[in-house]
Amino acid sequence: MTKKTKGTEGVTKLVPPGRVHQFFSELGPGLITGAADDDPSGISTYSVTGASFGYAPLWTALFSFPLMASVQLMCARLGMVTGRGLAGVIRRNYSRWILWGACCLLIVANVVNIGADLRGMAEATAMMTGVNSIVWTPIYAVLITSLLFWTSYRFIARVFKWLTLVLFAYIIDAFLARPDWSAVLRSTFIPHIEWSSAYLATFVGILGTTISPYLFFWQASQEVEEERKMGRSTVRQRKGATSQELRRSRTDVLTGMFFSNVVMYFIILTTAATLHAHGQTSIETAQQAAEALRPLAGKGAYLLFTLGLIGTGMLGVPVLAGAAAYAIAEASAWRGTLEDKPRLAKKFYAVVATAMILGLGLDYFGINAVKMLFWSAILNGVLAPPLIVLVVLLTSNKKIMGAHVNPPLLKWLGWATAAIMAVAAAGMFVTMRG
Repeated sequence: MTKKTKGTEGVTKLVPPGRVHQFFSELGPGLITGAADDDPSGISTYSVTGASFGYAPLWTALFSFPLMASVQLMCARLGMVTGRGLAGVIRRNYSRWILWGACCLLIVANVVNIGADLRGMAEATAMMTGVNSIVWTPIYAVLITSLLFWTSYRFIARVFKWLTLVLFAYIIDAFLARPDWSAVLRSTFIPHIEWSSAYLATFVGILGTTISPYLFFWQASQEVEEERKMGRSTVRQRKGATSQELRRSRTDVLTGMFFSNVVMYFIILTTAATLHAHGQTSIETAQQAAEALRPLAGKGAYLLFTLGLIGTGMLGVPVLAGAAAYAIAEASAWRGTLEDKPRLAKKFYAVVATAMILGLGLDYFGINAVKMLFWSAILNGVLAPPLIVLVVLLTSNKKIMGAHVNPPLLKWLGWATAAIMAVAAAGMFVTMRG
């Protein structure tokens, strides 16, 4: 918002808002996407990484940032320029088998991720309360579904985003744990790769939890939602984007991805300095993962860990279910957004409920919660490459993007991301067979 002041000649002048205020006022879908990226699956994957391999994987935080940012930028640009979500654009430019193949990849990854995140939230709560996680899992599923049906995702984000701030405890904890800073700096800037199934699985998991299929669909759909908020209710009104709008979106996305990776970096660093350094290299339970916060919180480590997991879960699970619903609705040309009331978008909310029920059902197969969270990240890493290829092709097509096709750097980063993730997944499977 601008302020008006009188000039010396009595002429009203517009004084632009402060740079800081302007910066934060431009943040939106990208920041929320970045927050949702550090969901319980992400926290668990980063914790397992630091405990298993110490400081060695710290370089992946720097390495993955331009990769994840490029893909999310392309998805944001696609939504802004076309006025449609990712599935809607695929439907208009590719055959039905490609469209539904992409949607199937998304649904499989999202359902497993929902189940893993619900289980992680329940396990952490059980650790604090002593009440079995079997009780907490359906409670969280019903709570999140009810909030999505009767409020909105924006309400959920406003309420629960503050709980995610406890993740910054990992930053403080990293310094209190007194790590070997020379080893930290060396591991940050010098890549270390091991040709082993364990290391490559961890690498695929890191890429999968930072560059996740559901974030591609969510980012594009939320850019469309932002335009609907401006009163642009039709595709014709939404189509196209100014250079200023694209710049604002770039700032938003880069900021969200940067904060996501900062949290990732310090979770790996903290667990390396606390758990790995003391010989605890295998995490099997929520209690073991929470121990990384003990230097900062002492006996309150479990509480801090639980609040972080609940907060990120309350942001992440709705995004997972919502991304699935947006994709199916756009692919089927149904009406529906998370801002609509259920009675106006029955099919859309039916997909939300179905995704939650299927995810909940996975939690009763007796799979260890930490392993389920970790393997859901690996699944995302395996399924992401073909979807990234689609995103690059769509955003490089002049018929779709007009004058706003990908600049060369963005396009080649997209291709590099798909190739790196595909090679990493192939290497993981090869070493597993060996």
